Amino acid sequence: MTMPSDAADFIDGSLQYESSWERAEDYERRFGTGLEYYGASMGAVRGTVRNAERRYPGLGHDDVTALASELWSRPVFERRLAAVVLLQSAGRLLRHSDLTRIEGFLRSAQLHDLADPLAVDVVGPMLLRLRGQDAVRAASVLDRWAAGQDAALRRAAVLAHLPAFRAGQGDNASFRRTVRLVTGAGHGRVPAVEDAIELVRDGGAA
Repeated sequence: MTMPSDAADFIDGSLQYESSWERAEDYERRFGTGLEYYGASMGAVRGTVRNAERRYPGLGHDDVTALASELWSRPVFERRLAAVVLLQSAGRLLRHSDLTRIEGFLRSAQLHDLADPLAVDVVGPMLLRLRGQDAVRAASVLDRWAAGQDAALRRAAVLAHLPAFRAGQGDNASFRRTVRLVTGAGHGRVPAVEDAIELVRDGGAA
């Protein structure tokens, strides 16, 4: 087995060990029946990812992205949350080309509790870090998300601005461009997207 496969098995087994049927039922009531739930706590998910990183040191870019995809491949809430936590932790390794993979995650996330951390804690910091042509290419991807028909991607394109404004580095012109794209003709009123715009404005955007 490759290291990512071993790590995925370790994470999955640990999450199932931390399971609670009462918590699983609570998650289902809160989030719906679109995903499966082990019933592991949020703290257990984060602790499991930290343990995996210690158990499998030296995971590089390809290892991290492959592991995230393997965890995401099964529609289990805690596995997908672990993928998000992993990408948050290893954000320094990510490249603009990884936005394609993240787009797939966003399209299938189903829940703001999975999609929003991807936008705010993974994509947003990536945009702050990228320079030159990599930054230009990433911005082009975000424009495509903002102008598309998928409301989850439009919300993510908006929320990706939040870290920059929180850090005092927000670009109001870029944010206004995103707002124009996400509210363009044919999109109609989407509360989830409007809420995201207000969140970023509350974070300092004009």
